[in-house]
Amino acid sequence: VSDASGCSMIALLHTGAAKFLQNLLSRSRQAVSLLLPAGVFKGFSSIVSRKLASHSFGASMAAMSSFPPQRYHYFLVLDFEATCDKPQIHPQEIIEFPILKLNGRTMEIESTFHMYVQPVVHPQLTPFCTELTGIIQGMVDGQPSLQQVLERVDEWMAKEGLLDPSVKSIFVTCGDWDLKVMLPGQCQYLGLPVADYFKQWINLKKAYSFAMGSWPKNGLLDMNKGLNLQHIGRPHSGIDDCKNIANIMKTLAHRGFIFKQTSKPF
Repeated sequence: VSDASGCSMIALLHTGAAKFLQNLLSRSRQAVSLLLPAGVFKGFSSIVSRKLASHSFGASMAAMSSFPPQRYHYFLVLDFEATCDKPQIHPQEIIEFPILKLNGRTMEIESTFHMYVQPVVHPQLTPFCTELTGIIQGMVDGQPSLQQVLERVDEWMAKEGLLDPSVKSIFVTCGDWDLKVMLPGQCQYLGLPVADYFKQWINLKKAYSFAMGSWPKNGLLDMNKGLNLQHIGRPHSGIDDCKNIANIMKTLAHRGFIFKQTSKPF
């Protein structure tokens, strides 16, 4: 499906199918209730409900009718934390590398990749960095280098079926910094290639502004406030920020928003 109107039409068809099946089931129960004694019917109804639940009938109907289908099979939610100080140190280095695999149909988290990374140019974290991110020295000492972590990301992507050309996935970040500035900048500094799957993404701030009509100046905090959501975990924890991004995306999807790539091709 190539546009929002098409997606909306499919959503209507799904909703209609769900209502039809629900009405059919209701009428069937009424008919059977007239033929069977009350106790027997109650047992029959219970068995039918359990059978439907065992095949995820109710869950699938709810998923189909709750929001229109997305353009992607999976969203890969990413939020780096990096070395930092005041004034800023250069080069910055990624020290936390989390990814959440979000199912584009259910908007539920299916898998998690999460590793800490040892910085090499500035191996000692500053007090400012620890206070901001909650990452202490012991969490990065002895951890894999960025090159090793990128290799493990690729292995995880393959294991999750995300490298299959028939599977449509895209990264999602809170802003453009992670994949436009941080990762390509550090890879250039270290002489490492950047995988093609990191070269297109959805900026959640832009998506939120399209959906809600206002720009979230304070990022996740403003988006959670605008959607009446409780903030998860601590700000500037990479894995917690990913969970907040996923929660915001799920909420916007349930409101009918269809996510589209916001980055320009490299």
